Amino acid sequence: MNHLFVDNLTVIDFAYLDTRRGLVGESWIVDIVLAGELDEQGMVFDFGSVKRTIKQVIDERVDHRLVTPMDQPALEVTEEGDRVSLAWQLEDGGLIRHQSPAEAVLLLEGERVVPSAVSALLEAELRAVLPGNVTGIEVILREEEIDGPYYHYVHGLKKHLGNCQRIAHGHRSRIEIRRNDARDNDLEREWADRWRDIYVGTEEDIVEQFVENDTAYVTFAYEANQGEFTLTLPRRRVYLMNTDSTVELIAAHLADTCKQPHPNDRIQVKAFEGVGKGAIAIR
Repeated sequence: MNHLFVDNLTVIDFAYLDTRRGLVGESWIVDIVLAGELDEQGMVFDFGSVKRTIKQVIDERVDHRLVTPMDQPALEVTEEGDRVSLAWQLEDGGLIRHQSPAEAVLLLEGERVVPSAVSALLEAELRAVLPGNVTGIEVILREEEIDGPYYHYVHGLKKHLGNCQRIAHGHRSRIEIRRNDARDNDLEREWADRWRDIYVGTEEDIVEQFVENDTAYVTFAYEANQGEFTLTLPRRRVYLMNTDSTVELIAAHLADTCKQPHPNDRIQVKAFEGVGKGAIAIR
């Protein structure tokens, strides 16, 4: 048996629902291993085809979606045509509601969203698009190893022409803040704590704020070219910005906010959006 591997094939940036943590942004690095007989080229599978075929399936199936475990009593799901409505009960008594086109949601078998469950789904779907000489596939999903502070955040970019317009997709992101050219560990930890499992919302997307069962809620809604999106969640799980939440604007917001108590210092923020990409703002 011959084996072909591709490390760091792609990164899946997505969000998922958890009864304790709520709406969680996540980024998983994808490695794959293919097993099979050699073809007429002396290959298990051409590397170019790996990137085109396998990466496309992985990106389309999971990337920038809200992954929701189906076998979870906390969940109520309604499917009407090409739209899906979700209601998710939190352990602390709060509720998360999400409405969107069906393509923005992945309903996953199981009670929790874990790498093994997503890997099994992808392996099953990839077998249908691989040539006959490929007899085995392993999809390995792993988090980036981060040696400093990081946070999980979820957002939506209504003006984006691609899948970032989906109102609930997210990232696991490191944060680097320098004050006078030296890493400021206190500021980095402060933001990592503040943005732990947070939804970064845009003020102009708010359509309603209300209190229900002693819990304050905020509802975001907008129409993008993929359709209409609505998200309601407890206010304490939201961080509001007065701009959109692109990573460039996030970096600028963090730098401006860090600058306020240190007006005479040089502040540099390197804000990551998932793995290996992001924006830098200097004030």
